Amino acid sequence: MTHSAVSRRGALQGLGGLGLAAALPAARAVPAGEGSLSFLAVGDWGREGAYHQRDVAIQMAASARELDARFVVSVGDNFYEDGVTSVDDPAWRKSFEEIYDAPSLQVPWHVALGNHDYRGNVEAQIDYSARSPRWRLPSRWYSFEERAPDGTRVELFVTDTTPLINFYYGDPATRKALEDQRRDAPVQLAWLDEALGRSTAHWKIVLGHHPVYSGWIEPGRRLSAANPYFELRTLGGTPDLIARLDPILRRHRVPLYLNGHNHDLQHVRMGTTDFVCTGAGSKIGTFCDRGGADFCALRSGFVAVTVQREQLRVAYRDYTGVRLDVVDIRRAA
Repeated sequence: MTHSAVSRRGALQGLGGLGLAAALPAARAVPAGEGSLSFLAVGDWGREGAYHQRDVAIQMAASARELDARFVVSVGDNFYEDGVTSVDDPAWRKSFEEIYDAPSLQVPWHVALGNHDYRGNVEAQIDYSARSPRWRLPSRWYSFEERAPDGTRVELFVTDTTPLINFYYGDPATRKALEDQRRDAPVQLAWLDEALGRSTAHWKIVLGHHPVYSGWIEPGRRLSAANPYFELRTLGGTPDLIARLDPILRRHRVPLYLNGHNHDLQHVRMGTTDFVCTGAGSKIGTFCDRGGADFCALRSGFVAVTVQREQLRVAYRDYTGVRLDVVDIRRAA
């Protein structure tokens, strides 16, 4: 795994506008390579175009054209603040159809659910798959496989992380939607374990809304037994996922986990897995890495992933088109 020169811990925190641009090397194209397959990943976006969502969409369209992106993955929190009410909710038009309307983005969108989606009608997001030619959410968790022109196969495993985190069963905003999910959490984990073991793809990528590991540590926040959700911001990750999901990732030597939830662009390497946060599809946070991340940027943006037989390339791009960082992940022997 290698980085560009700007991937130093905390290098981009607090930089913005011209200050950020001046700190970076000249933008360069990230070549897809003959026979490769490319896709985009974005999360935490649905705000009717606000908070640079529309700007991110414009740059996603440009990258999709440049790389001939096969598909897009969304890592959840698709509609703020409270998901959607039905398949006819105006949010579909205002936050999705009319924002990501460029021809290069009329490709399949493989979607994960986030905690804000659980504040609304989750079944409506699943049902919208039958109405939209590009929205793909067949169930709360699922997998799909793609093949590059050179024959390289990549399988992506889409998880539903909100039901795996105990906090949300007590959160008034999500607990009703999760009433029947607690018993399914072990089923989901068993499915992932078995599916990863069965897969013969050259690359296995897992994605979910919440981070497993993160360098996102909020200063001044104390742990509270009464509100363990704050552990997400103080322990450098999500304790429930570290305990329940990470052992599966390690057992199957998963090279890449894509997530959102943290409203930034970030990279953490732990064990054999590169954890890539692409939770900056619109509104960003107010703090970034406090130690633990290899790279973190408070910039609205997304990532572009290029798949080759021996390497995955993850390129972070912001809402102005600047390439913030590049991470190359070599396939394990």
